[in-house]
Amino acid sequence: MFASHALAAMALSCLLLAGCSTTGDLGRPRPNIFADQIAPAVGDWSARFRGEASSWFHLTDDEERLRDRAWRLVLPAHERSDFDREVSKLAHARILPVEAQSNDIAAYHRALTSGSFASQASRYNRLSEDANGDRLLLGQFRANALRVINADRARLRTLDASQLVPPEQRDPATQRVTENEGLMLWVCERARFRLKSYRFSLDNLMVEMPSREAVRAERAIMALESELGTACNLPLIGVFSGAGAPASRGPVVYKG
Repeated sequence: MFASHALAAMALSCLLLAGCSTTGDLGRPRPNIFADQIAPAVGDWSARFRGEASSWFHLTDDEERLRDRAWRLVLPAHERSDFDREVSKLAHARILPVEAQSNDIAAYHRALTSGSFASQASRYNRLSEDANGDRLLLGQFRANALRVINADRARLRTLDASQLVPPEQRDPATQRVTENEGLMLWVCERARFRLKSYRFSLDNLMVEMPSREAVRAERAIMALESELGTACNLPLIGVFSGAGAPASRGPVVYKG
């Protein structure tokens, strides 16, 4: 049943991607009816079909920014990975489950070496730039995530203490907290995958095209690894992996 649902979602995605193929800031789809209305609606239905949390609450400003900053980190690092990028976009929209994403650590290296470069230094430079870009974005993501976690703790405290919140508001509140936490876990999972991909690419570049530029790339990767350890050491509430959440379920995210 899941397979037929996935095939239907992929078929529908062909129509959605016709409207979402152009990109704006951070590589996200430019505002249009497909990206702003149809894709979120289909994603919400798909997530509920899979039994994932899906809240109808409006996103806060920090939740919006968290999703914007997550965008680059959950997509493949290289723009030449066309198919994998489209799958990741559909996962971000929740049309496909996050498990549909590729875990091939060699994909970045293939994309990096498939283009036309002036010299091997250009490839090493691109690797350094990608690793440094991820490092900077992870620092911003962590600061944003901490604000969201603090707000979610306040949300849950109010939910427990107040008698004025109607029953129909309670499930969407806890679902939003679950969504937020799932997004943070997903970003960290994909950031670790990017780190592995960069290390794979560096080692193979050194075998194929040894260069002094490898030192700079190695430093950038080490700095990313250090930042990743800090950025993903978050004081999560624990709702996503708490009671009633299957251990095998992948992180969830709602595209704002």
